[in-house]
Amino acid sequence: MSAAKAKMREKKMRNQPVSVQHPSSSHGESRAENGGGQSDARPSSQRQRAATNRSGWIRGHQRDGGGYAREMPKYITGGSFARARAAEVNAMLKAVTKTAASSHLFQGLPKHMRRRAMSHNTKRLPRRLRDLANRMREKSLQAGPKKKKEPAKNKSRKARRRHGNLLLEFNRRQRKNIWLETHIWHAKRFHMVKKWGYCLGDRPTYKCYRPCYRAMSSHCLLQDLSYYCCIELKGQEDKLLAALSQLTSKEAGPTFAAAMCLSGARRGSVTVYKAGQYPTQPLGPVTYLWRPPTAGLTHRQLWIWAHPTLKQDLLPELQSVCQCSEAVVPPVQPEVSCAEADPGIQAEPKPDSKLKPGAKRKKSCKDAAEPPAKKILGDGTRLPGTPVTWKSSSTGIVINDLTMEIVRYRLIGPQSHSVLTDTLEAATVCDAGRTELESSSPWWPQHCKDQSNMTLHQQQTDVFNILKGVCSTGEVPPGTVLGLTVDDPRLNLPKTKVKAVPRVSQLQEADEEKRRELMLRGVPQPCCQSSLWEQSVRDSVTDNKMSEQELNRMKSEMLVPGSRLSPTPPQGRVPILLVHQPGKQVGNELSCWGAGWELLLPKGWGMAFWIPLVYREVRVAGLHMSLKHSQNKAVPHFPHDYPDCPAGARFQEEQEAEFLDKFRRRPPAKRTNYIKHGCLAPFRCPWQQLAEEWELLMTEGGAEGKGEGQTQSSTKTHVEMEEATPQQHRAEANPPIRFNVLRNRKSLRLLSGWCRPTTSKGQRQWRGAPPPPLSRAAVTSFHSAHRMSLVWVRLTLLSKGKPETHAMVCVPTAEDLKLFGKKQASSGPQERPHKDHFKCRMKRKKKGLKEAAPSLLSSDDGEGKAPDAPAASDSIASKDPQSASDLILGLWPDPLPSVTSHCTRVTLGWVTQGDFSLSVGCGEALGFVSVTGLLDTLVNQPVEHRGTLLLRNPTSLHYRFVKLNIDV
Repeated sequence: MSAAKAKMREKKMRNQPVSVQHPSSSHGESRAENGGGQSDARPSSQRQRAATNRSGWIRGHQRDGGGYAREMPKYITGGSFARARAAEVNAMLKAVTKTAASSHLFQGLPKHMRRRAMSHNTKRLPRRLRDLANRMREKSLQAGPKKKKEPAKNKSRKARRRHGNLLLEFNRRQRKNIWLETHIWHAKRFHMVKKWGYCLGDRPTYKCYRPCYRAMSSHCLLQDLSYYCCIELKGQEDKLLAALSQLTSKEAGPTFAAAMCLSGARRGSVTVYKAGQYPTQPLGPVTYLWRPPTAGLTHRQLWIWAHPTLKQDLLPELQSVCQCSEAVVPPVQPEVSCAEADPGIQAEPKPDSKLKPGAKRKKSCKDAAEPPAKKILGDGTRLPGTPVTWKSSSTGIVINDLTMEIVRYRLIGPQSHSVLTDTLEAATVCDAGRTELESSSPWWPQHCKDQSNMTLHQQQTDVFNILKGVCSTGEVPPGTVLGLTVDDPRLNLPKTKVKAVPRVSQLQEADEEKRRELMLRGVPQPCCQSSLWEQSVRDSVTDNKMSEQELNRMKSEMLVPGSRLSPTPPQGRVPILLVHQPGKQVGNELSCWGAGWELLLPKGWGMAFWIPLVYREVRVAGLHMSLKHSQNKAVPHFPHDYPDCPAGARFQEEQEAEFLDKFRRRPPAKRTNYIKHGCLAPFRCPWQQLAEEWELLMTEGGAEGKGEGQTQSSTKTHVEMEEATPQQHRAEANPPIRFNVLRNRKSLRLLSGWCRPTTSKGQRQWRGAPPPPLSRAAVTSFHSAHRMSLVWVRLTLLSKGKPETHAMVCVPTAEDLKLFGKKQASSGPQERPHKDHFKCRMKRKKKGLKEAAPSLLSSDDGEGKAPDAPAASDSIASKDPQSASDLILGLWPDPLPSVTSHCTRVTLGWVTQGDFSLSVGCGEALGFVSVTGLLDTLVNQPVEHRGTLLLRNPTSLHYRFVKLNIDV
């Protein structure tokens, strides 16, 4: 019977009795004799066996020659038989008279007698049913009209699209993940991702990888970096430097006390550590900006910009070193009633009073009690009483959390300055007479009254005009800071998109001496000052921003459509900061590539500046291009390339879970078997295990013979390393030492010199005194100073190929180097396929479970089975160390065997970023290698091939030759 027929039969038989029960007067009466209709309680198998032995009356033809499992009764008891039949008749009458829940009176008629008019005209029914139909109609009329359906909770689309309701909905949707001010613009054009507590644009919905690279190389690329967190420190200069010195070290580069950065003329960058823990326990990289000092005052102000994942580690550390444990709770604004807020508001008109056609009803206090339809500016996820300020009574230092209080845009490309000079115009000075009239203007008219402020503003305007004559952004000194006050960029918005290009006429007319001074020394220190540092000015500019509706109304009243508003409204002046972003500073090719500018604005003005910038035909990018920008600059990208930081460790765990989930979504037959490819960890990089194994090899002296006889002489060592587990290695080291990344500038220069052969592709010439010769004594001294360390390297492929993430960096054997010396274009050796022992184990386990299934079923039929007897599946599972749920086809289970000697070539490290580099024109990879393993490799390699390694992707058995570079 088909499913449709079975469903129809079930619907018809739902009111039929399942079984008929009747009372029996005597328990000794046989059910077969009384004909009670009760089924036999014995199992069907026993009934079938018993049916063949029975004799008696057989009805119908049976396939096996048997009949029904019942015999004709020899006699009948009248009373019992009558009671049984009476119960069946009652059940049948009940089923016939009971109607279905959805049936009506005329639905009981045959289909050929039904008419549509029967529902409202009872005379269309047969006579025998008219009385019943009339009674049902009267009953329905007495019940009254049906209750109206409750209105839907969701409002109509027209109501939801109203401005007030739309803003309330937007505010509700960003409770968990903060929206940037450009979120709606990005959401229409980008694939959005939820990361780090924000909703950010990852990549555009259209193909733009190569156009974005061309924009970074020849024009301008725009990014919104407002999700970066800003932490403000205020206090005495000496106390601030004393506290911050505990987080940095001069060995790793310039600190917060760098002279050029301390004056406020340059922006600096530094890697911070936990207090007094250098070189271990790093937190991550930060950029900082000092406010230019004021004459006669020692009170300073510092902004520290950090990644959102770094903020949760950095802020407690800053509070600890600055001794800022006293939280300043922000005052909660009391709720003001409607009458107190506006005493001039009129009373609500009476209901009977008629309003004029087209007039709007004034808002009453009842309407004002509703939640205000106001867009959230800043960090809307904080509760009203959440502290954002901490102070210290002993040191006098104050820490402010300015997250989402400042809008930050980044422009990358050689024409970034052209886009800025074409979009922005220096603020016009208010007239003295107009200043008195515009008393409501909060800050600019008062600022214009001071002659020193106007002198400084004129100097900044002159520097900004000189910037128009610069040919490329890379010609400006890196980290230059320029403060400026500009007019509202919406006032000079072009009608159509216009590409911003350098103005050749102004380039010729510009003062050559001033332009050369700007390119050599940067912006003068007084011009780095800006009103953006003042909290009161930022709040005033945000609160008094002119709305789009008011701006459009003023434009519509102009006599000449499309012309600029004159005079400029006083609330249309915005203080900004222009900070130069340095380009590529390492390597010999594409110097200063990727340089640009960063634009800092007060909150609330994001879209007012974003649209004018987009109208200059810039290319907009998201998080994906930020990673590619770092790859082309050959610099680490946070948190991807900081494995020794807490944020980097968390990112690696999230990335592993993401890759593993993607791997499991594929069918088993379509997955890559990484065990056969000899890849132990395709979704993560076990840095700790790598550093521990190389330290063990260096201690035992087993790494000396890897150069020539690696595949033969060191086979026993490899087998021993395979059998040793990471837990045994960690048990030998007591206590275990965490790995760290080498950031000592002096040591990096020395190591870079040792890796540099006589001819090197893409290497800058050695400056200063040559490094000391590489010897066993120098290696031993270097290794003793930097144990359990990794070093950041850049790998350039010497042949075709594209490196991938988590590719293995290996040491070539002597035969490989001979092959490379004979043929430079050699593609490289091959790795032999490995055997997957876990696949056979999983097959045996599946086969055992299938064979154990029938035995389990047969054992269930036995009556004397012990309740505590172990199941067959448990005994099978106990034989294997890994359960079936832990094993994944194609992946090594934990714990991993030796990661260094698992393959025929010794593993030195892994790749964290890899792709075909459009800037270099070949495959390029960035990653980490063990310092101990690199020193051992360099000692054993000949001088002409020093720095030549092998690289193999996780999905390939092919090794490719690469050139190792350590850029400092």
